[in-house]
Amino acid sequence: MDELAQVYARSLFQVAREHGRLDELREQLGQFADALDEHRELAVFFFSPYFSSHEKQQSLATLLDGADEILLNFLSLLIENHRMPVIFRIRQEYERLWDEENRTLPVEITSAIALDEQTTASLGRTIGERAGRKVTLAARVDPEILGGIIIRVGNSILDASIRNRLEQLRRHVAQGAS
Repeated sequence: MDELAQVYARSLFQVAREHGRLDELREQLGQFADALDEHRELAVFFFSPYFSSHEKQQSLATLLDGADEILLNFLSLLIENHRMPVIFRIRQEYERLWDEENRTLPVEITSAIALDEQTTASLGRTIGERAGRKVTLAARVDPEILGGIIIRVGNSILDASIRNRLEQLRRHVAQGAS
């Protein structure tokens, strides 16, 4: 299923690039996938074999009135081929391709309490400057880390949380006791 999503996402991405609409299609694909994720009845309708492709395409045209024609044609193709359930993976792969194209680096900052915007932006800028890439920044609050901060840059993690330090100390003490 992942390979199928990659093929569809790459195809959509290539067409979007050729037409200079990478950002618009990213936005609209994301909105459609979010709507399916948030409204179960909508997902059931588009994923169900009990509704005809014709019914789904008519609803799609009504639901996405004003959407980019490329996206409408793409979603119609998914409907015809009974591939609509793979839309979430297609979105993920499109996002990955978009990040690659724009040389963006996803950065997630997790802290025990909410950091002010200035601190978060400053951390993002510093990471972006050192990596030489544009950063897409996400901030999360997780009280379970107790304090400190966890920074995820792409696939790398810097865990400077109090919870992690306590766990390291516990392991060190346990090794000394054995």
